[in-house]
Amino acid sequence: MSAPQIIRTPGGEELVVLPRGEYEALLERADHDAEDAEDVAIYDARKAELSAGGIVLPPEVSAAMLRGESRLKAIRNWRAIPQLHVSVQAEIGQGYLSDLESGRRAGTPETIAKLAQALDVPVEWLS
Repeated sequence: MSAPQIIRTPGGEELVVLPRGEYEALLERADHDAEDAEDVAIYDARKAELSAGGIVLPPEVSAAMLRGESRLKAIRNWRAIPQLHVSVQAEIGQGYLSDLESGRRAGTPETIAKLAQALDVPVEWLS
């Protein structure tokens, strides 16, 4: 790591100049730390749910959520049911299901109930 250059503006503000590679390494590290913080938040939320007697998801579902999948997608994959099958059983379009899984749209309580039935899981798992 090379020594950073410090420049003082006429207003007294200090600016730091460093090589681009070091700057990009800092950005990458910040992204990694933010991702770790999100993982810790998910873990803490699951732990709080367990201690409060809340829903208990299968470990495979929690692990998929830590990898970035939505709860709905993680449960569907855990059940090993194709999107098309779930959409037919829940009487919704596959595109709509895809939007729900990606978080682009939120389902109505009725839709969530139908999805829970199609996936054979408690509705609380999807709420």
